[in-house]
Amino acid sequence: MTTLQQIELRCPICDTRFKSQQVISTNSFGGKRTDFHERAAGTQPLPFLIHMCGRCGYSGAERDFTEDADVTPVLREHVWNELAPQLTTAAIPGSEKYEAAAKVAEWQALDPRHVADLLLRAAWCCVDENDSEAERFFRRKAAWKFEEALSSFDGVRREERAVLTYLVGELWRRIGDAARASEWFRRVGSEVNDAATQQWVLDAARQQRDCPREWFG
Repeated sequence: MTTLQQIELRCPICDTRFKSQQVISTNSFGGKRTDFHERAAGTQPLPFLIHMCGRCGYSGAERDFTEDADVTPVLREHVWNELAPQLTTAAIPGSEKYEAAAKVAEWQALDPRHVADLLLRAAWCCVDENDSEAERFFRRKAAWKFEEALSSFDGVRREERAVLTYLVGELWRRIGDAARASEWFRRVGSEVNDAATQQWVLDAARQQRDCPREWFG
């Protein structure tokens, strides 16, 4: 079960104080899906790991609402011009909160890997929201950002490159681009730096390339 607790946050953009909910504890079941989406029993925790200001739309993790938040005039302008006008009185789904957080991260010039992780979580939220079109949209944007991170020498740690290369392939497979997925699955072997501990990702890439199926690890 996922346990939530109400917290009070202060928006670093508009100085609004508002209440949100944070995850205190959760438990997973069934392992992780082929795209590493881990699910919990009962309430899914993902939508509560990101918070959104109801006045201006600024979004991020709890640490992004502290005094250490990097707020520049450019970020403030983007938030007011692009996020604030989209706010509604309806409850904001988790996917939209992650999308807003990804935009904030890009405006802060954070690394592509961080932005990609937020977009991937937006796609995972769409699974629970039963929105397959938005799910594909966010998977595509996440794949592009992971590719951007992998293209940089310092964008991804060496020991993580094989796993992220596999993940890009799995994202394209789920989007429906089998050719691009196979291309990325074939690259996994060249990114492995420790065969003893990373044999599983080689096996996963081979499985999804040759006979794709959903499995849990």
